[in-house]
Amino acid sequence: MAGEKLTMPGWKGGFRILASSKQTNGTMAVFTAGAVLSEAPGFHWHEEAHDVFLCTKGYLKLYSGDQCRILAPGDFAYVPPKVIHNPQWLGPHSESLCLVAPGDWINFFRYMGETHDSLLFPEFSRNDEEKIVSMMMAAKEKFDIQYAYDYQPPEVSYWRESENKLGGYLEPYFLRANTGPRWMAGGLLSRPFILASQNGGRFAISSIESSSVYKRSIFESYIKFTNVDHCFFVAEGKVKVEREGSSGENVLHDGETLVISAGQGFKLDFASPYVRILSVTNGRGIETLIQEAGKPFEGFVLPDKVEVVDSDKLARVCEEIAVTTSG
Repeated sequence: MAGEKLTMPGWKGGFRILASSKQTNGTMAVFTAGAVLSEAPGFHWHEEAHDVFLCTKGYLKLYSGDQCRILAPGDFAYVPPKVIHNPQWLGPHSESLCLVAPGDWINFFRYMGETHDSLLFPEFSRNDEEKIVSMMMAAKEKFDIQYAYDYQPPEVSYWRESENKLGGYLEPYFLRANTGPRWMAGGLLSRPFILASQNGGRFAISSIESSSVYKRSIFESYIKFTNVDHCFFVAEGKVKVEREGSSGENVLHDGETLVISAGQGFKLDFASPYVRILSVTNGRGIETLIQEAGKPFEGFVLPDKVEVVDSDKLARVCEEIAVTTSG
């Protein structure tokens, strides 16, 4: 549970910054949010900032435009600029993986919040309503945030059958857990929640799954993305990350994170029978490599046997998205 930890006074929750603007050249910030029966922050929208919400534990109530859903673990939502939204983390213990782009918007939490050293997040924190309102008003002048005071929120609705696919370009959408497209390449399964093509190349988020029973294929050599940073968050299992030029390896377990900067070669070694990592990138990253070098996957769980990746096809995809291999 390392990383910069912040809380809002009176909020019963906290944020943990995994990758800040400094680590991604200002393109995005990745963080977790968790709370116990929190109050919603209020309806607002951004002129330029993109928000995403991936529920990982408990339940998250999210208003987005003219829709409202209750997100359970694995459910996802994308909120592009100018769309009014309002998240509320429900109890008894809810968490989500979030992204904001551009990354400097994360400073809003630093401005409004304060650091904490709680094991998870502070369940009981002081509530200075007058100070909070004053700071929120001042924040309008410092950050890309506009409050929608006269907004009439929609009622909570059941999930639609159509909410099982990725949205269009800059289109807000909800994606139900364990739905959407899937691709497999040499023992690596990618389930994207959002692709860079949907937001002007700004970011992509995908669940990357594999197993220790498979032989290495794509990661037989170091892979280096010339222009794309990766933030890997381990959701299940254990993964070993070996960085080119570094001695030893990083062993990541559930809840741990590693940022791989653009230009840094790396290998992934999936060290459990089932491993799932959430990959967040500021462009076309590992999810594109798997999609373009692999094939659509019809199943929902990892297969017992996998095909060997086509090395010629992999080389063509690497050249197309500025990826090099070595060692």
